[in-house]
Amino acid sequence: LDRPISEPDAAADAIRVPVVEPDRDVRPWQEVLVEIASRLKFPAFTRADGSRKFKDYKDFVVNYEKVPGIGLLSGWRGVDGEKSLRGEPNPNQWERYAENQCFFTYRWPENMRYYRYANKDYLEFAEKHALFGTPPVQVILQMYSEPLQKFRLAGQGLYDGPQPTSLVDCERLAKYFDPLPFWYAPLEGAQAHIGAGGADGHTIAEDYPLHAITQRPMMMYHSWDSQNAWLRQILSENSLYMNRGTAHGLELEDGDWIWVESHHGRIRCRLKTMEGVEAHTVWTWNAVGKQAGTWGLSPDASEATAGFLLNHLISELLPRNASDARRLTNSDPVTGQAAWFDLRVKVSKCAPGETGIWPVFAAAKPLPGDHGHRPRVWRYHA
Repeated sequence: LDRPISEPDAAADAIRVPVVEPDRDVRPWQEVLVEIASRLKFPAFTRADGSRKFKDYKDFVVNYEKVPGIGLLSGWRGVDGEKSLRGEPNPNQWERYAENQCFFTYRWPENMRYYRYANKDYLEFAEKHALFGTPPVQVILQMYSEPLQKFRLAGQGLYDGPQPTSLVDCERLAKYFDPLPFWYAPLEGAQAHIGAGGADGHTIAEDYPLHAITQRPMMMYHSWDSQNAWLRQILSENSLYMNRGTAHGLELEDGDWIWVESHHGRIRCRLKTMEGVEAHTVWTWNAVGKQAGTWGLSPDASEATAGFLLNHLISELLPRNASDARRLTNSDPVTGQAAWFDLRVKVSKCAPGETGIWPVFAAAKPLPGDHGHRPRVWRYHA
């Protein structure tokens, strides 16, 4: 329910039907949330007379309405199950989903499939079914962004509303809040490299020639905040991946221990070479490395002994130049998004005897009641 499966030419949603009845007093988290909300008498879960409104999660999904006719699911609505998108609660809705492999799809007619931001038929249909917008208004796609231009005018001292007082902020607004799309070099890489090891007149991009990025492991999607024993069998340590030709030019080989250095810091990790990566880019999986003692892992877990992060290379602030009045955040000047993908690095082979990931931190202190027992083998129904 938190990830609607709609497609460009169809509205769609789905449910998950339990296939195993938990024993003891184990309950799905959705059931627990409904139970807690009911006991706390949240208004949406309580009738006017104070009695409980929903028996369980299934009852909640089928009968909850945000506004009349609009519930959590869009399929088989109405008392007889013949309505779609909007309609009265159907007591058999859950079973209808189960009969249809848990999926529902409402195909848009041909005249509603395109330019929906300005499509009269679609916008009127959307208002009727409370999809969005009341009354139906066209969504204007601005190539020339008036909101961005207002910020720029404020930086130029030409706006009637609030204006920044700092010259640094004025210059930032005037330059980057352009109402038309434009390209500029990543801020960090364009800065002059001043400090230890920096050549006078060189930029960071010149002294650190490789882009370094991370990506979310596809098998880790939706495993946030938890450790999964099965996923650990797939990926419990990571390497830095480099184009094979680039590695050859640096006299590096697959499996070498390497130093990866930015203007901010450095790490030691193992190299993997591959063909399918751009020659000036290195990458690794995101969030594999863990501090020993976290996530309930053993101190010698692979995530702590062979996994690493690029965090130690990324500065929260842009480097200070001689003319800077103050240091600015290393982030996108418009959205404030941290500029992780602007990272520039250089890579070199470790000296003989330099092995193992670095830096390494002391194990995190155990939580109260954690006596350190970790099963070496997980068994279920064995």
